[in-house]
Amino acid sequence: MSLAAVSSAPAIPADLAQQVAAALAEDVGSGDLTAALIPPTKTGRATVITREPTLVCGMPYVTETFRQLGGGATVSWSATEGEAAVANQPLFRLEGNARAMLTGERTALNFLQLLCATAAAAHAYAAELEGTGCRLLDTRKTIPGLRTAQKYAVRVGGGHNHRIGLFDGVLIKENHIMAAGSITAAVSAAKHRSGVGVPVEVEVESLEQLREAIDAGADIAMLDNFSLSGMREGVALNASRGKTLKIEASGGIEMGSIREIAATGVDFISVGGITKHVRAVDLSMRFEWEAG
Repeated sequence: MSLAAVSSAPAIPADLAQQVAAALAEDVGSGDLTAALIPPTKTGRATVITREPTLVCGMPYVTETFRQLGGGATVSWSATEGEAAVANQPLFRLEGNARAMLTGERTALNFLQLLCATAAAAHAYAAELEGTGCRLLDTRKTIPGLRTAQKYAVRVGGGHNHRIGLFDGVLIKENHIMAAGSITAAVSAAKHRSGVGVPVEVEVESLEQLREAIDAGADIAMLDNFSLSGMREGVALNASRGKTLKIEASGGIEMGSIREIAATGVDFISVGGITKHVRAVDLSMRFEWEAG
C-alpha cells in the first residue's frame, strides 16, 4: 500500500473527551490494581513506534487519554496527523509518572491503532479515485461507541462522511419503501417531515426505481449492487432528466473495481469496509525507567 501525507487534519469530534472517558472507565474501573504496585513517585519515559507503514491518525485521542489521567505524564509527538509513516518510525514520546503511563498505555494505543488503520484504509481507496471527480464515502458500519472517531479518521484519510447517524440524513431503503407504499410516498413524507437542508436519499435496485426516485424529487439515489453497465445507464438516465440528483454506488465495492466504478460517472462510492473490516495497526510502546 502506497501512502501519501494528507494535507490537513479535519475538525476534532465534539464528543472526543466523552469517548476517551468511556474508554478509560471501561479499562480502569475503580483503579489500576497492577500500577498501584509501583512507587507513586517513580518516573520514566516511553517511545511508541509503528511496526508497519500507516497513516498517522488519533493524536488528539492519545493526548486526551493522558490529560484525563493526570499524574504528570506528558505526550510529545514526532509525527503529525495525516502523515504517512514508515515501519519502525517513532510516533510519540511519553514522559512522567510511571503509574499514569502504564495505566493509560492500552487505552491510548487502542485509539491510535484503530484510527491509524481506518485512516490508512480510507486513504488507499480515496487514492484510487484521484482525478475522477468521484468522492469516497463511509457508512454507518462502525464500531459501536466510536462512530465519530472512525468518521474523523476517514476524513483524515481523504474520504468523506455519509450521514453521521439516523438524525442528520434520510436514507430510504427497501423496507421503508414497502412500509410507505412507494418511493414517491416515502420521499414525499421525508421532504415534509425532515425540513430544509436534510438530504433525502433513496436506495434503488432497478432503473425503474431510479426513474421514480428522480420524479419524486430525491436528492441522492444509491445504486445498490448495480452492474457497471447498469451504473452507466443510471447516470445517463439522470443526465437525460437534467441531472436532478446525485448518484451513489454501493454494495460489494472492492479496491480492484473502485476506479472502474468511478468511470461510470457516479458522484459517490460508499465503502463499508473502511470502517467495518479495519485491521488494527501494529504499534509498540518501549519503556525506559528511571533508577530508584
